[in-house]
Amino acid sequence: MNTIECSGLTHYYGRRQIYKDLSFVVPEGHILGLLGKNGTGKTTTINLLNGFLKPHAGQVRIFGEDVRAMRNETRRRIGLLLEGHVQYQFMTIEQLERFYAPFYPDWKREAYYELLRKLKVDPSQRISRMSNGQRSQVALGIIMAQNPDLLILDDFSLGLDPGYRRLFVDYLREYACAEKKTMFLTSHIIQDMERLIDDCIIMDYGRILTHRKLSELMRTVRCCSFAAPAGYELPENPDFYHPERKDNRIEFYTFLPPQQVQDVLKSLGASFSDFVAASPQNLEDIFIGLTGKY
Repeated sequence: MNTIECSGLTHYYGRRQIYKDLSFVVPEGHILGLLGKNGTGKTTTINLLNGFLKPHAGQVRIFGEDVRAMRNETRRRIGLLLEGHVQYQFMTIEQLERFYAPFYPDWKREAYYELLRKLKVDPSQRISRMSNGQRSQVALGIIMAQNPDLLILDDFSLGLDPGYRRLFVDYLREYACAEKKTMFLTSHIIQDMERLIDDCIIMDYGRILTHRKLSELMRTVRCCSFAAPAGYELPENPDFYHPERKDNRIEFYTFLPPQQVQDVLKSLGASFSDFVAASPQNLEDIFIGLTGKY
């Protein structure tokens, strides 16, 4: 069963097309990460998923219901963390928990305090005196206490230092697996996503560049390079992403296996020698290789 189903989404801001005919699904119990450069439509997608924006075309369904006509009892199954993590800053951590609890019949107080204990946050601390990273985790603790079936998290580790980020990401992964939660995540910190997600969407401007299981993405994307004469430029090919000259070599990324890459190079009449194909070391390499550095 799919928790999220997006079909044929098209959206504009004024005359600027964000994307056209965008379609994807998120199966129940999966953790999907959405990656993309600034301006590719990540936050727009979050807003469409929650019904805050109406697409110019297409449909979003969550738990089988159109998000624009979702029943209140279905909407309560969704936990949302937006970039910015707005909270009632005049309250303390304890006051905030007591404020939210009556609104949710399945409220899990212990989930809220367990996360904050791991982050060593004092429950009597006022929200206004906390760092942005601490506020984001308080907001996420509130979401986890709501016990939603779907968590939609926009820049979920914003402001945390590296040690606490790793602790938190591992905790979030354990929580999702143990409780069989579905998650839809965005983050600019790709190392966090690599430790957490099952499936990965990489957005390019106006389209989905790829949507695959993370394990498949890590296994199939390769960084290829070859020695080339000075002044030589590789002919354009849709299977070769962002060719770049580095000294006497040309480097590019591809999904093709090495032998097929060499066959394509020969068919293009490429002048090459000393061909090398290596798998990238991490998801950040893959992201930059497929979308370009700038």
